[in-house]
Amino acid sequence: MKTTYAVLSEGLEKRFGEVHALRGLDLAVAPGTVCGVLGPNGAGKTTAVRVLTTLSRPDGGSATVAGHDIAKEPAAVRAAIGVAGQNASVDSELTGRENLRLFAKLLRLRGAAGRARADELLERFELDQAADRAARTYSGGMRRRLDLASSLLTRPRVLFLDEPTTGLDPRSRGQIWTAVRELAAEGTTVLLTTQYLEEADQLADDIVLIDHGRAAHRGTPAELKSRIGSYAEVTVAEDATEAVFLAAAGVLDQLTGALPVIDRERRAVGAVATDATLTLPRIVRELDTAGVPVIDASLRPPTLDEVFLRLTAGADAPHRATERSAA
Repeated sequence: MKTTYAVLSEGLEKRFGEVHALRGLDLAVAPGTVCGVLGPNGAGKTTAVRVLTTLSRPDGGSATVAGHDIAKEPAAVRAAIGVAGQNASVDSELTGRENLRLFAKLLRLRGAAGRARADELLERFELDQAADRAARTYSGGMRRRLDLASSLLTRPRVLFLDEPTTGLDPRSRGQIWTAVRELAAEGTTVLLTTQYLEEADQLADDIVLIDHGRAAHRGTPAELKSRIGSYAEVTVAEDATEAVFLAAAGVLDQLTGALPVIDRERRAVGAVATDATLTLPRIVRELDTAGVPVIDASLRPPTLDEVFLRLTAGADAPHRATERSAA
């Protein structure tokens, strides 16, 4: 029996002049799931969303969304989807309620049905108390929730969320997460692009890691973590010099053969350890021999951030310490 996917692309290609944004992208998203699409800046995530939502025509390959061909049936695709882009598309001069009612009319959801649906979504996204205030008075989180509400007016079968929580505070981000979980539980398929690895870890049933316009890796968060082994991390003394950080990185490089990551703000140095025989006592002994003043050390399962750093480093990446900026 052939599997029916909510989103299916095969060999999707897209060029912008000499820039090859998509290089044969394959995606297969099951109905009623959240698929997290990750990748470095410029990997092709937003281009993929624009092509799959019919905002940009592909140069090669094929794709269906909600069972409709994006090239042959663009109108049917648009009728079946909702889209919330990186920037909120609300009108700042209109109230929250007026924004949703305007979008309802544009989507041909008119009269009492449109007004009722707008009111329902305002309540669902906890915007009912501010519904009659101008959107310019809304916080960033409120504007994002209003934008997300507008994408749900027609009860889409597939919802595309392109970095929906960028710039939001933790509370606002948590509200968006709750909404995404509820939508998936109700049967909506969500394709989520995000720069926040924790977000994908929390929400995604499956993850596709795009690199250079291709689906380089895919699997559940747990499956991706299991591919790269453990993560060795040491915390150096508070007065550690640059030489201490580099010495710790050198020890982890030698023991793991991986690219160490230096996080000076946390005074931490870490690296992926694929050798199943590597033990914490051995790490501590080697650091002690190298004269590295360590106040803590661990050997644990990796986070999705660490998986991302490892899988996007490239097989031919030089074995030198890299920096991790504070999130």
